[in-house]
Amino acid sequence: MKLTTKDRLTLGVGAVILLVFVVIQFGLLPILDKRERLTRAIERNESAVVRMGEIETQYRQLNQQSNSLSRQIDRRPAGFSLFSFLEKAAVDSEVKEHIVYMKPSAARGDGTLRQIMVEMKLRAIGLKQLVDFIERVEDPEHVVAVKRCSIQENRKSAGTLDVIVQVISMESGQIEQ
Repeated sequence: MKLTTKDRLTLGVGAVILLVFVVIQFGLLPILDKRERLTRAIERNESAVVRMGEIETQYRQLNQQSNSLSRQIDRRPAGFSLFSFLEKAAVDSEVKEHIVYMKPSAARGDGTLRQIMVEMKLRAIGLKQLVDFIERVEDPEHVVAVKRCSIQENRKSAGTLDVIVQVISMESGQIEQ
């Protein structure tokens, strides 16, 4: 079978078009698609790097605060005990005889700092005594604070209060398991 010049020209143009199509479809488009995916991946990674920088800044701030708190705890008198601190505050504010109970709770926390808590119930105390007691307990120097305070009027003794106070503090050291 012999091809005419016109048929050869048509066949050649068709082959060139087919070759261009194959190069575009299997060569150029995958490269452009991969480039677009890489661009999106770079953008995602850039935003992740920015977020990691923000997290690092937060970590440094929290670490500085923790170190500051650790230094403050280390400045407390040797042998500091939240239980004995509360007893002294109760004696000084004249509410010791009104203590129904003092319940320590298990220390909570990870790492070098852990939270300790004591719950106290005071029965039939005056408002002035309560205020004096809480002023003595709230002590930033010793890292002691009132977490929760529940106050009810005492039904048996007029003008007095029944109070449940949760007092927290922090202490240094690893938690023993």
